[in-house]
Amino acid sequence: MAETAGAAERSVTEDGFLGGRLRLRQFATGHRAGHDAVLLAASTRARPGERVVEFGSGVGAAGLAVARRVEGIAAVLVEIDPALAAVARDNARLNGLVTDIVCLDVTGPAEAFAAAGLGPDSADVVLMNPPFHDAARHRGSPDPARQMAHLATGTTLEAWVHAARRLLKSGGTLTLIWRADGLADVLGVLGRGFGSVMVQPVHGNPDKPAIRILVRATKGGRAPLVLLPSLLLNDLSGHPNPVARAVLAGEQILPLAQS
Repeated sequence: MAETAGAAERSVTEDGFLGGRLRLRQFATGHRAGHDAVLLAASTRARPGERVVEFGSGVGAAGLAVARRVEGIAAVLVEIDPALAAVARDNARLNGLVTDIVCLDVTGPAEAFAAAGLGPDSADVVLMNPPFHDAARHRGSPDPARQMAHLATGTTLEAWVHAARRLLKSGGTLTLIWRADGLADVLGVLGRGFGSVMVQPVHGNPDKPAIRILVRATKGGRAPLVLLPSLLLNDLSGHPNPVARAVLAGEQILPLAQS
């Protein structure tokens, strides 16, 4: 196993995603990639030749999953934590994927983005899984990296969407995952510069409220809001839903990536 930054102090695991077609090294403690990253990737529409940028990539789960599915994209992974960025770089090599890794604060100024080769109107697609737990309602993890990955401030969503709007070309698309009870906040923020919004709720169980929303919006889009049928992760008996199982195995994509 190649040594990654921080591995000397923190143990690293190697885990299979997309039915084993994507191998990811990640720290055994702290934030770990899971279903949210795979659902985000499966909802991201990308075509060969497009520049696809993931914000807050962590170890690269979502961005690398898109790169594995769509050959010929120019993938860029943006991550604030140097240790995680180093692991993401290692993961790109491990999977034979040509990917640029940029260590950058998503909420930083436009000048910092430009210095990193991410100037305005330079991306076709942005995908992101921002920290979305309300710090006032959730107890933060004692692990600083995990807390940074999970807890949002009052301006997190707006700042991340603003950065995506600046980076995207006209007609470019933003895909994100957020907690379901924050739908109004997402729609409010996207109302500035985005349109043609599509939303797919995600339910852990069919008899429970949605736990996540998958959202795609187009910079400068004008089509009305579309609310898609929900994705059910489990059936009433608690067994994995066949569609969700196929998506998590990398055998199927979700409607936001199809239309």
